[in-house]
Formats: sequence, structure tokens, C-alpha cells
Amino acid sequence: MKDIYKSSLLYDFYGELLTQHQKEIYEDFILNDLSLGEIAAERGISRQGVHDLVKRCDKILNGYEEKLHLIERFSKTKDDVAQICRLADCREKDSISKIKEIAQEILENY
Repeated sequence: MKDIYKSSLLYDFYGELLTQHQKEIYEDFILNDLSLGEIAAERGISRQGVHDLVKRCDKILNGYEEKLHLIERFSKTKDDVAQICRLADCREKDSISKIKEIAQEILENY
């Protein structure tokens, strides 16, 4: 399940950088949960061809993440916002200063 989630995130962030053909097949496999055989039959190509294309797309999308780190930054920001929410509910004396510190860090990273 973890791999499908990661592949979905990669596609959400970088999918528009794939060709139309790559997007359609990758969507069928990752998002629509079709098997390699089902995609191959539907597209009139071999099962191995579909497998190779999906692996190539994974490599391309992971390459973009290695260079741009958008998912990494998104996840970090999401964690920071969750921490801010917890601190806001806490009502401790130093919560406001911690919230400001985290917010400033978020702003500096963007």
C-alpha cells in the first residue's frame, strides 16, 4: 500500500510532465488499479510493454522528486501544520512562541 501511495503522490506532483501515452497507462495501473494484462489487452500492446512503461514512469517521476523535492517539502509542511494545530489546542504558556517559530520556519523555506 505504501508504494501505491508514494506513486500516487509522485503522479499528483509530476504527472503532467509525462507524455499523454505515459499518463494514460500510469493512471490505469496506479490510480484505476487495472492489471498489466488488462491494460495490455485494452491498448493492444504486450503485458511486458506495459510493465516496462510503468517502471520507466516510476523512474522518471522519482527522478523529478530527487531533483525538486516537492513531495518532501509538502510532507514537512504538512507535519509542521499538524504540530501548530496541536500546540494551538495545548494552551501552554510557551505554545504561542513555538507556533511562531514553526510558522517562521515554514515561511523561510518557501
